[in-house]
Amino acid sequence: METPILIAAKNGVTEMVEKILELFPTALYDVDSKEKNIVLLAAEKKQTNLYQLLLKKSHLKRESEFGKVDIYWNSVLHLAARFGNSKPWRISGPALQMQWEVKWFEYVKTSMGANFFFRFNKKSKTAEDIFTESHARLFRDAVEWVSMTSQTCSLVATFIATVSFSTVTTIPGGIKEGSGSPVLADQPAFDVYAVSSLFALCFSMTSMFIFLSILLSHYEQKDFAIELPWKLLLGLTSLFVSTVSMMVSFCAGHFFMLKYKLGSVALPVYAMTCLPVAYFVVTKFPLYISLISGNFNKVPVQSTDTDPL
Repeated sequence: METPILIAAKNGVTEMVEKILELFPTALYDVDSKEKNIVLLAAEKKQTNLYQLLLKKSHLKRESEFGKVDIYWNSVLHLAARFGNSKPWRISGPALQMQWEVKWFEYVKTSMGANFFFRFNKKSKTAEDIFTESHARLFRDAVEWVSMTSQTCSLVATFIATVSFSTVTTIPGGIKEGSGSPVLADQPAFDVYAVSSLFALCFSMTSMFIFLSILLSHYEQKDFAIELPWKLLLGLTSLFVSTVSMMVSFCAGHFFMLKYKLGSVALPVYAMTCLPVAYFVVTKFPLYISLISGNFNKVPVQSTDTDPL
């Protein structure tokens, strides 16, 4: 029968574990039927908050609780390497899920220190072997997702680059004979048009090359920790900037033709024309936020959902 501290550890109830250890220090040595202590359970269930708390308890390392193994000789790192059916991370998409899994495994490995002995379990497997095997399907799904996303975004970036190139090489109103300067150079909208067109071209080309480099990458599981997520973040950032710049360029160039006809309704009309682009940005914005969270958080963000007690 499992003790209260083991149940609390399995479900990530950090406050309860901390209180039990405070009142009953000997609960530290409680193990379940498979000889898993609270440290092993926290690593296996990916309870990041609890695991960080246990790391701060210096007496746990002094008592070698982090070096314990279960009846199958699985260490903390072996259990952290497993991938189950549950979704401990508050994140969607196989690529981002893979990122959190790699980061969690690397975090636990780092927390064990340089002197940690990388042992084999009873099946003669290391923690790296278990990680590779248990994440094989997620890895395939992540590679497929990254490839499809990169193809879609590179197509959009190519379209924007094509349109932007034509706008950059076009001067609204033509040029003055003799001087060769633009006729509308004194208009504020002309500067907006010129700068936004250049921004759209530069950032769309940048986005296109970034996504092309992703498509040509030789994917490995460790790449999902830093390299691929950063490339996706930079690619999406460039794509968003180029999209907005293209629409600003379009509105500024169109303003020369209709500014006297539209009058006060010019702004609402231009806002309506930007709705399709706004829809694209909104649909991709959750992915963008998830990438920012994944790239700047050292430890995975644990989901608030826990298994029922």
